[in-house]
Amino acid sequence: VFDVVILVGLKLVVSLPISAFAFVPSLKSSRIKKVMPLLHHQNNDRRAFVTSVATLPVFTAITSASGITPEQASKSYDTYAETYDNLDGGNVASSLGIDEARRNVLSMAKGHVLEIGVGTGLNLDSYNFDAIDSLTLVDISEGMLSQAKLRIQQITGAADGISVKFVQADATSELISLFGENKFDTVVDTFSLCVMGNNGAKRCLEEMTGVVKKSGQILLIENTRATNPILGYYQDITASTAADMGGKGCLYNQNVGEMIQQTNGLQLEKEVAFAAGLFRSFTCQKI
Repeated sequence: VFDVVILVGLKLVVSLPISAFAFVPSLKSSRIKKVMPLLHHQNNDRRAFVTSVATLPVFTAITSASGITPEQASKSYDTYAETYDNLDGGNVASSLGIDEARRNVLSMAKGHVLEIGVGTGLNLDSYNFDAIDSLTLVDISEGMLSQAKLRIQQITGAADGISVKFVQADATSELISLFGENKFDTVVDTFSLCVMGNNGAKRCLEEMTGVVKKSGQILLIENTRATNPILGYYQDITASTAADMGGKGCLYNQNVGEMIQQTNGLQLEKEVAFAAGLFRSFTCQKI
């Protein structure tokens, strides 16, 4: 979804005037035809795909931010697992400041740590293992967990002596039932809430708040609605389409800060925006 966001953002910043709110081009079937063949190739060039998506016109209707179901996520991410790092890591993520954000935020993780939506383990290199007593890694996709297991083996010496567990679970409904309340000093998530839809993201925040200890911390890096009002508006009216057509179900216009403030027992301590507010990190404490 990083490619989708940055291409849309650059398109807007460079080409749209302030009066863009009145700009609603008509749907051209020729553009749709350019994109659709790419959807039928499992090993397509994702950059070519998102470039085509970024040229699609704006739709006037804002569709429901429902995300994808846990069952869909599990099946979908099993398919992405072996090539996921090529899709959401690499130069694009680095140029947007995401790698730096990972290092800054995850270095604060300490004690008994739970990471949800671990995926292939892209975060593992960013932890300060000297401050960690145990690490529990959760994902809904068995394929993703398999890749994370391979990655942890490549971190030579860093995680030695630390208990590392891999658990397949739905973070929107199963964390408290699996681990109990007040069990972890730190809970981490990066870029998972958008896939859960707004309701699922709210449930996940409640689950994370339940399993973290009182005064414990929840560390997040998430896709968010942009600070720029024009870009934010564009996100609002294209989020569902982008999620369906190459964004792996990710709704990239969520107001995560508001969700945190509405979660009982959770206090937002620090919020940092980067890439024009398309992404944000959040440091939270259970009160």
